[in-house]
Amino acid sequence: MPVFDLALIAPALLLAGATACFSHPGRRPTAVLRVAEGSALAALAAAVLSMIVLARTSSGTGSLIGINGIGLSVRLDAVSTTMLLLVTFIGWIVLRYASTYLDGEDRQGAFTGWLCLTLAAVLLLVTAGNLAQLVASWIATSLFLHRLLIFYGDRPGARRAARKKFITARLGDIALITAAVLLSIAYGTGDIGQILDAARSGEGGSLAVAAAGLLAVAALLKSAQFPTHGWLTEVMETPTPVSALLHAGVINAGGFLLIRFADVLLLAPGVLAVLVGIGGFTALFGSMVMLTQSSVKTSLAWSTVAQMGFMTFECGLALFPLALLHIVAHSLYKAHAFLASGGAVEAVAAIRRPGPVAVPGVAAVARAFLTALAIFAVVGLGFGLAHKSPQALALGTILIFGVAYMLAQGFADTAPRALTQRTAVYALATSIGYFAFQAVATRLTAGVLPATPAPGPLEWALIVLALLSFGSVAVLQAVFPLWSRHPAAAGLRVHLANGLYANAAFDRLIGGWSVRRAS
Repeated sequence: MPVFDLALIAPALLLAGATACFSHPGRRPTAVLRVAEGSALAALAAAVLSMIVLARTSSGTGSLIGINGIGLSVRLDAVSTTMLLLVTFIGWIVLRYASTYLDGEDRQGAFTGWLCLTLAAVLLLVTAGNLAQLVASWIATSLFLHRLLIFYGDRPGARRAARKKFITARLGDIALITAAVLLSIAYGTGDIGQILDAARSGEGGSLAVAAAGLLAVAALLKSAQFPTHGWLTEVMETPTPVSALLHAGVINAGGFLLIRFADVLLLAPGVLAVLVGIGGFTALFGSMVMLTQSSVKTSLAWSTVAQMGFMTFECGLALFPLALLHIVAHSLYKAHAFLASGGAVEAVAAIRRPGPVAVPGVAAVARAFLTALAIFAVVGLGFGLAHKSPQALALGTILIFGVAYMLAQGFADTAPRALTQRTAVYALATSIGYFAFQAVATRLTAGVLPATPAPGPLEWALIVLALLSFGSVAVLQAVFPLWSRHPAAAGLRVHLANGLYANAAFDRLIGGWSVRRAS
């Protein structure tokens, strides 16, 4: 077996685990649950082995197990290995958690089997070396996830969310299939490595540009971007392990698709501009709605919508190494947040009220933003600020806007000195972390992901618009306590809590409120 093909061991092990689970689909199948957990741990070991293989060799594609370009083949590089490690690690944790969480359920074995199948499909997706495998595993991931979303089929909310996800997924499937056909025609091959090499040389023409547009559509639909985000905020009707599983290469598969075909997307600047617009708006929209939610899991779901929007925004700016880093960081954090959501409720309930909150005035907010930007600039000079792309500097500035919001709390006249010092440390740590992790991500993906091109007039306009938009929202959020008692603020909160009714409009469009009882 060629060394690259070792990566196929991971999904094969999970398929074996799924087979064992489906043989005992009922309540408390203790033995098969251990088999499933063991298969996930062995898959993680196979992922680590693949990483070692990559470190000792170089990027490439394994042999094709099939004919005429259709079959199984492994594309092993920094992108696929990173996703392979991420998915197997989170998958192992989720399976361990689910064995206890679902204890006593009538169909615990079947649920675990669908978990294993979904993870296996994701692994085949992120390691795909040819277009046929990519498309097949993309569709399989969605279909297996659907079975998990309707685990509690007697809940109308669960059926409604699953139906919306099913519709958007099928539209995304059509877009991806069409894109794959166009790429095959444009480059005369279905091998992903050869396609990326040719695209990096500027080949492909109008067919490649059209394929880039369809890849973007598929990614937007997969990653719950506005206005098709509603299903993600409603999957709280499913067991908590499913919410965590979404962050193991499922909800962020759209970002992976954009990163995988980064060289093709660079041939279509207009497509990148659309990604910046939709991703940026979704990030702002999701983050504002998140703050109005009273349910922990629903708030986390809206946070995921916002984070997926920001990831799409990063891809639109052609900051693909940072987008990959974002996928890893967000997946680990959010999977943990969902699995710990029950404990979070108890922890919040146990917190003693600290007393009056320090409310920053306009002057304090201004000082906070100027200080945060100054810290960012000084730290950036130490990391070679002059050699950073304008897109990377703009993204870092947007991140520091969020830190400035926290810094404003410390700059309030009534804030204790300890709070001021702590928020200043946050600003410094965030700036150092951003530049350091950016350097690491860029170095690890060098030669695999393209460098960020110099921005043209369109890109500069989008950068300025993004800075103004994110900066304005950050400032408004910082001064919100000053006008929170105004009647208009209460009305705005109601509208935001309902997601500006975009989800309701989508429900009416597809008849989502008239889902009949599942047979």
